[in-house]
Amino acid sequence: MENKNIDNKPKHESKLRALDNLSLGISIVVAIILGFAIGYGLKTWTGYAWTLWLGIFWGVAAAGLNIYKAYKRAQKEFEGLENDPRYAYRAKHGDKADLEDE
Repeated sequence: MENKNIDNKPKHESKLRALDNLSLGISIVVAIILGFAIGYGLKTWTGYAWTLWLGIFWGVAAAGLNIYKAYKRAQKEFEGLENDPRYAYRAKHGDKADLEDE
């Protein structure tokens, strides 16, 4: 029992992250397609052509919201790296300091 892995990360964490990034792209496309479908349905139901553009606008807005949520999730995930000593030197001195040493 002492040999238990202390690290509680999922076994396939890198695959889950890749799927999460893939799902963002798919959700953008699906949001726009659903917006178009709603707009087209409203156009055929009401007869007004501008409702098609309203549906497309809703789809693009939903895609933008998905991008914003993914950005906030990534920002929250990486916010601890700014004080990490592994990255502090490069943040302070930049890449030019590394080239001067060589």
